[in-house]
Amino acid sequence: MRVALGLSYNGQNYQGWQSQASGLTVQDRLELALGSFTDQKISTVCAGRTDAGVHALMQVVHFDTTRDRTPYAWIRGTNANLPRDIAVQWAMPTRDGFHCRACATSRRYAYVLLESPIRPSVEIGRVGWTFRPLDPDALRAAADVLLGEHDFSSFRASQCQALSPVKKMLAIDLAKRGAYWRIEFEANAFLHHMIRNIMGCLVQIGQGAKPVSWMAEVLAARDRKAAAPTFSPDGLYFLGPRYEPQWGMPERTPAYDGLP
Repeated sequence: MRVALGLSYNGQNYQGWQSQASGLTVQDRLELALGSFTDQKISTVCAGRTDAGVHALMQVVHFDTTRDRTPYAWIRGTNANLPRDIAVQWAMPTRDGFHCRACATSRRYAYVLLESPIRPSVEIGRVGWTFRPLDPDALRAAADVLLGEHDFSSFRASQCQALSPVKKMLAIDLAKRGAYWRIEFEANAFLHHMIRNIMGCLVQIGQGAKPVSWMAEVLAARDRKAAAPTFSPDGLYFLGPRYEPQWGMPERTPAYDGLP
């Protein structure tokens, strides 16, 4: 049977999602926990890989197994073998043909940014930081430039393995509560470091270091050298994929309520 899990994790202690020889990745820890629970070797597939230091509120994974467990047993049994900073939020058997990556219609991320002259302390590793104030109108105008289908080569890491740099940005939503900005992105897919490279440009524009028109120039250049340096991974959260209703997958978890 094929089982899908919704997973949340704090990425500070891990070298990203994808398995590595070091074993210090979220995938390695999840597969070790599943193996301990099932006494089987379990291989997982995820909906969206995350980099070192990046968090997830609803990473969706699937795996195949001959073990028959209730959804609640999958949650409790797997979590009993996971470290405290990784937790299964939900589990469900899937219908034939479900693939957590191929069936996703879009993916969502949020970046949480502290705007303060003082660096973060208790929230270190969980928020980005700008010590200069940001102009909300400039941020909104610059973000709007990115909506729609574009060649995002200027925001693509050199090690990106995507077959095409053309992606469709469906939405960028900005909100501020107190000193914290929350910027949400939704696209059909993302390139490696795409959001962190966009954030670098947005922050420079919001601070007034670059004009709003610069965003269109960077996008049109299709050259990574035209954009700002890659921004910190600390405030980046994978919110999870969206699926067609026929798959019956949740769209959020309680972890969403913990972000500003």
